[in-house]
Amino acid sequence: MIPELPAYLSSLGGAEYKGFIIALFTLTAGISRPFSGKLTDKVGRVPIMAVGSIVCFVCGILYPVLTTVSGFLFLRLIHGFSTGFKPTATAAYIADIIPRERWGEALGLHGICFSIGMAIGPAIGSTLTLYTSINVMFFTSSFLSLMSILILFNMKETLKEKHKFSFKLLKISKQDIFAKEALPAAVVTFLSYSAFGAILTLIPDWTVHLGFENKGIFFIVFTLASMLIRFFAGKISDQKGRVLVIKMGLGLLVLALLVLATLDFKTGLIIGALMYGFSTGILSPALNAWTIDFSLPNGRGKAIATMYIAMEAGIGLGALLTGWYFQDYLERVPTIIYVAAVVCIVATLYMLKFKNAPKVIS
Repeated sequence: MIPELPAYLSSLGGAEYKGFIIALFTLTAGISRPFSGKLTDKVGRVPIMAVGSIVCFVCGILYPVLTTVSGFLFLRLIHGFSTGFKPTATAAYIADIIPRERWGEALGLHGICFSIGMAIGPAIGSTLTLYTSINVMFFTSSFLSLMSILILFNMKETLKEKHKFSFKLLKISKQDIFAKEALPAAVVTFLSYSAFGAILTLIPDWTVHLGFENKGIFFIVFTLASMLIRFFAGKISDQKGRVLVIKMGLGLLVLALLVLATLDFKTGLIIGALMYGFSTGILSPALNAWTIDFSLPNGRGKAIATMYIAMEAGIGLGALLTGWYFQDYLERVPTIIYVAAVVCIVATLYMLKFKNAPKVIS
């Protein structure tokens, strides 16, 4: 959906709200993380994954129905619950079924599947919108979500001590919101993904400005590059340590942003997309595994939720500030991307305090 949503919102008369496309989505995703983390550790991994897929299915059906600016923004708010629930439970599920010494490799393979979806999705979405209508794209998204729900029916629960769901479990305390042990991974995640919020907001319009017809071309290149590097990055983080790999990923991320901001022509966009894909493919499995390294055995869901809260906060804030400043003035795009690069430099400087991989808590 993402490459087509800015133009769709403009067609509804809400061009000035483009920053909210990502910001509202990430707001509810972030708010729901403490709940999904607690429920993942109490009720089970599979039921919480199902909640995320069901939300995607319902929202896909409702986009063609709620065709006002307020209706669209309301759906973006609701749609965020899908990301708030699904990835938290999925990462915990993976950590349950994979040996500790192969977490980086496993999360890298999981990221490859994610990257394939992110590569195919924009291409399908833009093609459907171009040759049929955007409503067909929405319904196709809903159908794919339904397929993921059917797959979940065949997955065995991995949580050993399960509790029946009760509304008491929705009562969240301070201890449920944030896992202090995962703070280092959360800080780096927040800073690095703020750049992604800016990219999600700017790149569709910037792609058209540079002469591409398909708004999804950046996302296709970036996700394919991310997919390729994940074959090696996760495994290397198991062998050489998370800290070294994260530093490498952040350095490449800064370079990618500088390329995108400086080379304002078609080839520059493709090169920047490749570099950005390589950097996120290196960073993502290492940050996920680093988070689980820090987590307590009975609090994996909470630690993963903490990392994802930081991710959603970074993406949301980056998108919101970008949309506020951008206002469809394309000459402002390089400045915004340069600022995003500076934020990622701060993340790199923060990582310098870590010399070795953390001791795994058992």
